[in-house]
Amino acid sequence: MQVGDKVPSVTFKTRVRDEAVGGPNPFRWQDMTSDDYFAGKRVVLFSLPGAFTPTCSTYQLPGFEKGFGDFQAQGIDAIYCMSVNDSFVMNKWALDQGLSNVKVIPDGSGEFTKAMGMLVAKDNLGFGARSWRYAAIVNDGVIEALFVEPGQSDDHPEDPYGESSPETVLAWLKENAKADA
Repeated sequence: MQVGDKVPSVTFKTRVRDEAVGGPNPFRWQDMTSDDYFAGKRVVLFSLPGAFTPTCSTYQLPGFEKGFGDFQAQGIDAIYCMSVNDSFVMNKWALDQGLSNVKVIPDGSGEFTKAMGMLVAKDNLGFGARSWRYAAIVNDGVIEALFVEPGQSDDHPEDPYGESSPETVLAWLKENAKADA
């Protein structure tokens, strides 16, 4: 995928809280599509190797969460965090991180990530197939800007971080707002 491409059309298997379900686990399955997340909105999507991992939990996700107001000021409607993890893991991670601004998207089978060209093997870490770290600005389902960490490859020995950071994405938005003014 590259700038100008439409994001992949997939269905995500999510779990949502529904008090009507009752009991100790009041959640139900809900299919969400790419259009549900991206149609008619300008959003930041960032994807990372895994929930609960150090860089993701310490820098990237908290940075987007804390900076949400700055992103809104630049015309962003929503910020989504995606990982090749199931909905149970993503929901627990969101709860653990105390998220109120960033919404998580579970790409449990890696279907969206693969179609984006970002699915890599992380067998060297025992992870299996995961997302390469990237961020994108998506405007009504079309990739407006793409921020991919360098060195994308299977079993990469490191976890590069910087190109997809909230600071880099926000700087791009500010610079391009000036250019459009």
